[in-house]
Amino acid sequence: MSTPVSHVMQTYNNAPVYFTHGEGVWLWDEDGRKYLDGLAGIAVNTLGHNHKRLVAAVQDQAAKLIHTSNLFKIRHQETLATRLAALSGMDKVFFCNSGLEANEAAIKIARKYGHDRGLALPEIIVYEDAFHGRSLATLSATGNPKVHKGFEPLVEGFVRVPLNDLAALEKIAAERPSVVAIFLEAIQGEGGIKPARVEYLQAVRALCDRMGWLLMIDEVQCGMGRTGKWFAHQWAGILPDVMPLAKGLASGVPIGAVVARGAAASVFGPGNHGTTFGGNPLACRAALETLAVIEDDDLLGNAARVGAHLQERFTRELSDLPGFLEVRGHGLMLGIQLARPCAELVQSALAAGLLINVTQDSVVRLLPPLIITLAEADLLADGLVPIIRAFLNSPAA
Repeated sequence: MSTPVSHVMQTYNNAPVYFTHGEGVWLWDEDGRKYLDGLAGIAVNTLGHNHKRLVAAVQDQAAKLIHTSNLFKIRHQETLATRLAALSGMDKVFFCNSGLEANEAAIKIARKYGHDRGLALPEIIVYEDAFHGRSLATLSATGNPKVHKGFEPLVEGFVRVPLNDLAALEKIAAERPSVVAIFLEAIQGEGGIKPARVEYLQAVRALCDRMGWLLMIDEVQCGMGRTGKWFAHQWAGILPDVMPLAKGLASGVPIGAVVARGAAASVFGPGNHGTTFGGNPLACRAALETLAVIEDDDLLGNAARVGAHLQERFTRELSDLPGFLEVRGHGLMLGIQLARPCAELVQSALAAGLLINVTQDSVVRLLPPLIITLAEADLLADGLVPIIRAFLNSPAA
């Protein structure tokens, strides 16, 4: 079909493909071409496409009630908050509409936590290569100069360190008395699928306890079962004080959440923060059904099994190439690190009927739906391995 002139503001260099429908891990475009979805809407479509239970729940809720506002009690919101508190071991939840909003709320919690303790200019430790969003506060917390460019001056109050460098944190602890929180991703997503090491997360938790800081772990991309546990930090056996969620929480229906415990859970009072759409009945019903399916169908176990299988396959079938460096990640959040920029692989994969992504210029990012089977994962590897091999065997431009 012809592509009409678009009046959509061009904030993405999107591929000229219009998808019309999906089933499971598969998508079809307007020309009837079929694609295996290795991206899940950037870690959003937890249950894939056209999942019968999710569709039925959303249809049923839409026919009853979509929105009322937070001026009134919302039963599904309270049920979802109780569920998330039980899964996380935390206390209270604020609902919003996106990961950016969840991270913005986390930053506000940290700042008010500091002001409540008498600090005029509270500071938050953030990370190189981090990504927390594109609002002025979250892009300032983000560790990517490309995201900053054109939006200076950045919001102050952030102190940046390298990931997995405990000495850098100890130095700040000794020198900067206004720090109130550490804000990090358990696995950096946009930053190239870079995990915080288990022992590092454990040491960070201990440091925050010692200093009276909040530990805020951004689980927007790596949470909701993607790594084989409900939340990626659970591999380290720790609890954060603040945990932003979004993306996969409602399998494509927009929602965000900030889960908090202890002192952080009581920082906000009436009038300190708010949202018009956040926590509406439709989004919360979709999230509740998503959580139920993850549990009923053992999608945590599936993510762990299928992710380990893919990691082993890509490592085994690419490791003989000098341009291959490693496969990083956990569960169904994987990054294939190559030795040179490889953005062209997105188009090569698309032409072969595969949806992938490249981040940090040289990392092939895979985030398939958690429902993907071993057989479908093999189809993904069968298609992608030859494309990467051909790319690495070709001369660099």
